[in-house]
Amino acid sequence: MKTRVFAAALAAALGLSLTACSNSADREGSVYYLNFKPEQDKQWKELAQTYTEQTGVKVTVVTAASGSYEQTLMSEIAKTSPPTLFQVNGPVGLESWKDYCYDLTGTAVAGELTSDAYALKENGQTLGIAYVVESYGLIANKKLLAQAGYIPEDVDSFARLKMIAEDITARKDELGFAAFTSPGMDGTSDWRFKTHLANLPLYFEYRDRGVGSTEAIQGTYLPNYKAIWDLYLNNATCSPSEIAGKTGDDARNEFLAGQAVFYQNGSWEYGNLVGPGKFSDEDLVMLPIYIGAEGEEDQGLCTGTENYWCVNRDADEADIRATLDFMYWCVTSDQGTRAMGEDMGFVIPFKAAVQSPNLFVQQDAAYTAAGKTPVSWNFPTMPSENWKNDLGSALTAYAAGTADWAAVERAFVEGWAREYAALDAAG
Repeated sequence: MKTRVFAAALAAALGLSLTACSNSADREGSVYYLNFKPEQDKQWKELAQTYTEQTGVKVTVVTAASGSYEQTLMSEIAKTSPPTLFQVNGPVGLESWKDYCYDLTGTAVAGELTSDAYALKENGQTLGIAYVVESYGLIANKKLLAQAGYIPEDVDSFARLKMIAEDITARKDELGFAAFTSPGMDGTSDWRFKTHLANLPLYFEYRDRGVGSTEAIQGTYLPNYKAIWDLYLNNATCSPSEIAGKTGDDARNEFLAGQAVFYQNGSWEYGNLVGPGKFSDEDLVMLPIYIGAEGEEDQGLCTGTENYWCVNRDADEADIRATLDFMYWCVTSDQGTRAMGEDMGFVIPFKAAVQSPNLFVQQDAAYTAAGKTPVSWNFPTMPSENWKNDLGSALTAYAAGTADWAAVERAFVEGWAREYAALDAAG
C-alpha cells in the first residue's frame, strides 16, 4: 500500500512538474531593460512601445540616473522581477556580474555582430555584446571660435589649445564668453574628467608600454593630465572652487547659451545640441583632446565602447527568450536600426546598421580617413568604481585648493594598485 501511495504521489508530483515546465515554456515572456544612458531614455521607451505594439510582448525600460548605474543594478537585480537585460562596461565590470550573464554564444543577436572583437568573452562563453561605438572630444562652437579670431584647424596640439584658451580668457570681458564650460564634479558630470579625461594619460602610457591593461599603472603622463585639468579650471565659466556643485546640465546649458567655446563631451550629446532653437551642424566641430603627449598631432577622437549588453541568466526562460528576440529586432529591423542609428545617434556594430546622421560620428570617420589614429577607450580597464570616485574626490579637492596634485597622483597610481589587488583577492 505504501508503495502504491508513494508511486501515486510521485506520479502526481511529476505531472505537476511537467505541467509547470510546459507552462513556463509556453508562457509569453516579457523584457525589463535597465538602460545605462539617460540621454537616450525617451528614445528607448518609444522603441519599446513600438515593439510591444507590433508583437504584444511587454518591454519595460527603466533608466538609471547618471552616475548611479552600478548601485541601481545592485538594487534591481535582487528584486523578484529583476532586469532581463542590463549592461557592463567591459572586462573589469564583467567581473562583478559574470555570474548573472547568460551565454550568448550561438544566439541570433550575437551572430549579427560585424566583428568578434565586439563580443565580451570569458572561458569560451560570450557574456556580453557591444551595442554602440561612440566618440568623445572637445566640442567647439565655431562661431565663437571665429569671433575670437581662430578656426578649428588652429587647434592641433595642446600648446595651441592652451594659447587659444588663455587668449580668450584674457579677452573674456571684451568677447563676452569663456574658453571652457564648467568642469563640474557632481555625479552627473564628474565622469567626464575622472573617467573620460583620465583615459588620455592611460592611452599614452599603454601605447608606450605596448599593453592593453595593467595591474600597476606608472603614471607617466600624469603631468599632462595636470596640464589639461589646470587649463580647464583656469579658463572656464566658473571659478575652480565652484566646480563641486556644477552639474552636467550646467555645462550643456552654458554651451547652448554661447557662454563658452569648448565643451568636453561625446557623440551621444548630438541630439541635445542640434535642432530647432539650438545649433546647426555648421556651427559645431568635435576636436581631439590634446594633453601635450608626443605624437598627439596624429591622434583622432577618443573612440570605442564601454557599453555591453548582458542577459540575466537567472531570469525566467520565457523572459530570456523574449529578451533575445527584442535584442535581435533592435539590431535587424528597420524600426530598430533607424531608432538606434538616427534617433539615438549610435554607431551600432551590427550588420544591418544604418548610417548615423550624427555630425560627430561623421567627423570621427573623417579623422580616421585622413590617417589620424583614434584614441582607444582604455577606461574599461580602470580597476573599480571606487578608484574613479577616489580620483574624482582628489581632482575636486585640488581644484578647491584643499589638496595638492600629489593627492591626485596617489589616487591614480597607488589607488590603482590597491583596487587591482582587491580584485585579485576577491578571485
